[in-house]
Amino acid sequence: MASEETLRTTSVSTRIPDRIESPGAGGRPGTRAWTTRLMILGIVLTALNLRPAITSLGALLEEVRDGLGMSGSVAGLLTSVPPLCFAVFGSLAPRLARRFGPAAVVCAGMVAIATGLVVRPYTGTTAGFVAASALALMGIAVSNVLMPVIVKSWFPDRVGSMTGLYSMALALGTSTAAAVTVPLTEALGGTWQTGLTAWATLAAVAVLPWLPFVRTGARGTGGAGRAAGGSGSARREVPGESGAVPDDGAAPRVTRSRTAWALAVFFGLQATAAYITMGWMPQIFRDAGVPADTAGVLLAVTMVMGVPLAFVIPRLATRLPHQGPIAVALGLCGLLSYAGLYLAPAGGAWVWALLLGVSNCSFPLALTLVGMRARTGEGVAKLSAFAQSTGYLISIPGPLLVGVLYQHSGGWGLPLALMAALMVPQIAVGALAGRDRMIEDETTATAG
Repeated sequence: MASEETLRTTSVSTRIPDRIESPGAGGRPGTRAWTTRLMILGIVLTALNLRPAITSLGALLEEVRDGLGMSGSVAGLLTSVPPLCFAVFGSLAPRLARRFGPAAVVCAGMVAIATGLVVRPYTGTTAGFVAASALALMGIAVSNVLMPVIVKSWFPDRVGSMTGLYSMALALGTSTAAAVTVPLTEALGGTWQTGLTAWATLAAVAVLPWLPFVRTGARGTGGAGRAAGGSGSARREVPGESGAVPDDGAAPRVTRSRTAWALAVFFGLQATAAYITMGWMPQIFRDAGVPADTAGVLLAVTMVMGVPLAFVIPRLATRLPHQGPIAVALGLCGLLSYAGLYLAPAGGAWVWALLLGVSNCSFPLALTLVGMRARTGEGVAKLSAFAQSTGYLISIPGPLLVGVLYQHSGGWGLPLALMAALMVPQIAVGALAGRDRMIEDETTATAG
């Protein structure tokens, strides 16, 4: 037992620090309370910025296509760019966090989002538009991965409630951008360039709460490792002057964990459903005879359903010994909505939009499972990077394949059948990922 404890303590002390030390931490209680509030503000503002770059474009995609002379095939490919960027850039987040600290990386991510959103409407070419979008998506990708790490680090005893708050803010940003972009564009003069650029302001504001944590240059000394790992001796050591945290390979190798793979596939399939919904749901309703403005409102309704449920589901998940039933219930809502969209897309439009909104709350469940399936901050970082990067790679073909089936079949029967078929394995792997397992235990058993 003693050697095990020593090994765990030594391993933890050389990893990504679990806590980002705040200015004046360890000082007066008032100072600590102020920095905690500032961290909460940073988390909320960051979450608000993690989807408007995508949903604002969806609302104005037809105008963007006309303005840039973009073909339908290229526009379909554009819907697969976000998951590709999330997979590629998200995998770099743990390494960047070891080198610069999680707060600095998230702060830089907000800067990248603001810059990309300002530049992309005025590039004048499709290639430039895609490149500037990729810059914004890079900032989203690294923040996606590091948010669960920061939540686990600062709030180890409130992972469910803080993940719920973060997910609720993310859903609010997603739905607001979907609903407001068109009227905002009209209010700003009617050009799609100004409508897309406006969202850069929100990203610029989100930079501000992170600056004090970046300025201190500290990575932190500890809370989550003790709370999650169960050892008061597992104290974090502040890295050296270079700011680098060495990687000695002692962290869990997530590819050896069945739970990690189940969570990655679950993440990928729910992301597939979400991006298909964001990219194609308005078109499904429009083809069924629903007016264009109503179709946009229906998408906003689907997105806004995630606001209250994204707060409730993580809190519920942390109180249950097995989160699989939640994954099953959400998946069944998705199957019902796809059946309704096939049988009566216009007649039951509001019901199907609501059911799709419930089904899309598999995302906050996946984020919660990331924080629950690892003991240490480094374990959460590696699991988050693996699950999100692998998951987003899995999700890339989905929206594109739906577009191909729609174009060649001339209707929505085959695309909806594909979407329903993908929901079945999502339910299965969600049940597996919901089991009470820790990736550290599985990787140790596999290595042994």
